[in-house]
Amino acid sequence: MKWRTLAVGLLLSALSVTACGRQGSPGGSAAPAVNEPAAANVQVAGSPTFAAMQQRGRVVVGVKDDQPGLGYKDATTNQFTGFDIEVARLVASQLGYAADKIDYKTVPSAAREDAISRGDVDYYVGTYTINDNRKQRVSFAGPYFVAGQGLLVRKDDSAITSKDTLKGKKVCSVTGSTPIQRVQQQQLTEPENIVQFQTYSQCVDQLLNSQVDVVTTDDAILKGYAAQNPDKLKVVGDTFSTEPYGIGLNKDDSALRGKINDVLQASFDNGTWQKIYDATLGKSGSASSEPQLQRY
Repeated sequence: MKWRTLAVGLLLSALSVTACGRQGSPGGSAAPAVNEPAAANVQVAGSPTFAAMQQRGRVVVGVKDDQPGLGYKDATTNQFTGFDIEVARLVASQLGYAADKIDYKTVPSAAREDAISRGDVDYYVGTYTINDNRKQRVSFAGPYFVAGQGLLVRKDDSAITSKDTLKGKKVCSVTGSTPIQRVQQQQLTEPENIVQFQTYSQCVDQLLNSQVDVVTTDDAILKGYAAQNPDKLKVVGDTFSTEPYGIGLNKDDSALRGKINDVLQASFDNGTWQKIYDATLGKSGSASSEPQLQRY
C-alpha cells in the first residue's frame, strides 16, 4: 500500500506541474519547429545577465505576441509560435535552457530599451531593428534576419508588383509608422489613397475585404500574414528599405553578446536557421537566406 500511495502521489504531482506550466513550458508553448536539445554545462564568463539566469534557473525572453509567423500568442491555447520565438528558443537551448525553462514576457516596441536596461528580460527577440539610436542604450547580437519594407496583396492581384505600381491604389499601414511615412514622402500613391489604422491586422482585414489594395510594412511581418492565409494573400516585389533584426541585450554585456553571436553563426553554418525559417515565415512561399553576421 505504501508503494501504491507513493506512486499515486508522484503521478498527481506531475500532473499538477504540467497543468500549471508557465508561458514557454509544456503547458504554455507550442512544440519547437526545430527541436534543439539544451546544451550541457554552459558557462558565459563575465556575463551578469547569464549569472542572473543561473540564479533563477530560468531564462526570461522579451517577445512580441501579435505578429503571425514571427511572435504570436494564441488567445485560446496561450501558445507562442513564430520565427522570432524559434530563434529565442534556439538561443536559450544553447545557453543550457530547455523549452520548459523559458518564460516569455510580452514587451511592446516603445518599452524595449527600458525592459532590457532594467533587467526585466535577459534578451529580446521581436522584429527589433538595429540602429544607432537604440545602440546608445542597448546592444545587439546579429542580425539574425534582414527585413525590408514590402507589399502584401491579394493572391489574385497581378497589377501590383512593386512600389512603382502603387499609383491609384489604396495603401494601408499603421498610423504614424515609418512605412506609411515612406509612402507619403516618396509619393508612392495619392494622399487620398493612404489608409491608416492602429494595427496591421486591421489593414489585413481591409485587404481581405477588398477595401484596400495593399498593406505595407516590414516584409517579415507581411510574410507572417501571408503564411497564415496562403490561399488569399501573397508578398510581392523587392523590399525598399533595410531593417536588420537583432537580439537586444544589456548594453554592457559583451560576453553574452559574443556567445549569442556564436550561436547564430553556428545556426547559419549547420542549416538550423534555414529549417526554422522554412517552418515559420517560409510558409508564405517567399524564400530567404541567412544574413551576414555583423557582431555589433
